[in-house]
Amino acid sequence: MDTPFVFGKIASGKEFTDRKDETVRIVNNFTSGTNTILISPRRWGKSSLVHHAAAECNHPKIKFIILDLFNARTEEQFYELLARETLRVFSSQIEDIIKTTRNFLGRFLPKVTFSPSPDTEFELSMDWEEIKREPDDILQLPEKLAEQKKCRVVVCIDEFQNIAFFEDHLNFQKKLRASWQLHKHTSYCLYGSKKNMMMNVFSNYSMPFYKFGDIIFLQKIPSQDWHSYIQNQFRKTKKKINANALKLITDLADNHPHYVQQLAQLSWLRTTDKCDTVIVQKAFDGLVRQLSMLFYDQVDNLSTTQINFLKAVSEKAEHLSARETLEKYRLGTSANIQRIKQALINKEIIDVTPERIELLDPVFGYWLINDYFRRR
Repeated sequence: MDTPFVFGKIASGKEFTDRKDETVRIVNNFTSGTNTILISPRRWGKSSLVHHAAAECNHPKIKFIILDLFNARTEEQFYELLARETLRVFSSQIEDIIKTTRNFLGRFLPKVTFSPSPDTEFELSMDWEEIKREPDDILQLPEKLAEQKKCRVVVCIDEFQNIAFFEDHLNFQKKLRASWQLHKHTSYCLYGSKKNMMMNVFSNYSMPFYKFGDIIFLQKIPSQDWHSYIQNQFRKTKKKINANALKLITDLADNHPHYVQQLAQLSWLRTTDKCDTVIVQKAFDGLVRQLSMLFYDQVDNLSTTQINFLKAVSEKAEHLSARETLEKYRLGTSANIQRIKQALINKEIIDVTPERIELLDPVFGYWLINDYFRRR
């Protein structure tokens, strides 16, 4: 059964929701050759936004190379991924791939292995020892091919914060910056979901990528935009949803893109003709039950003071370092608060802004308040 809502994968075309201002800004960066840094929590739609902006750009002289560093943990993996995807974008035929590889990467003794499928899938392996001695040929590959083909290139790198896991990652960042800042035909769109790590890479003046490009902090999509989108998706399938049900979906999901789409889909599946708040609440209760075991595992990996801190945040306690709050929630000393916050930030459980501290997962937050803390 085809459902009208998308989550857990790239949303494209009519499946993509709103983000008009961000799309315009990113497309302008792409066409002007401005580097872009996109930061938001996980599952807020960064990848979908970049793919959408690339499609909207629709410029005959701009090519897009898209890399995902989710599984990359070494420099070698990064270089091979960059080289392979660059070759894939610039060379559509087997003969072109082989010729380009020999011309630009010959010193690395490349070995290209093609799959028997008709879509020109291939693997690339190279002499890692030679790459370590002189990686610049690979870092310059998009720029050289863009110059040769008389076009422009945008290299989009997802989960960019994973370079922090590389051995000698600071030196690696210096190599990237030294090479990339000289490019005239290539710009970069770097995005990741670990806000703390991304901020350290791009906002710390002592880091190589400080002021590398236009930093965009992705915000939640407003409720009204979600309501219009959900209503249209229901209408397309000859189903209806009332205003109160729309509001309940965005309230329960706290406008979190992944959960809004998921809860809308679960509600849609339960709807025969018209969706109301009863259907939405039942769908949400089912979602909470479905995720409860994952939430229990998450809590099991937290210390007692970290759990107590989450309770204080859930109950919107003010002045977390005040003696009354420390005693009420058994948080230890005021000096301990900063350590607790940093630990929970590193675990991607909370986000801290000047205005507030909030849980990144609204369903986890709901479960804590309505299930876990009631049982303690």
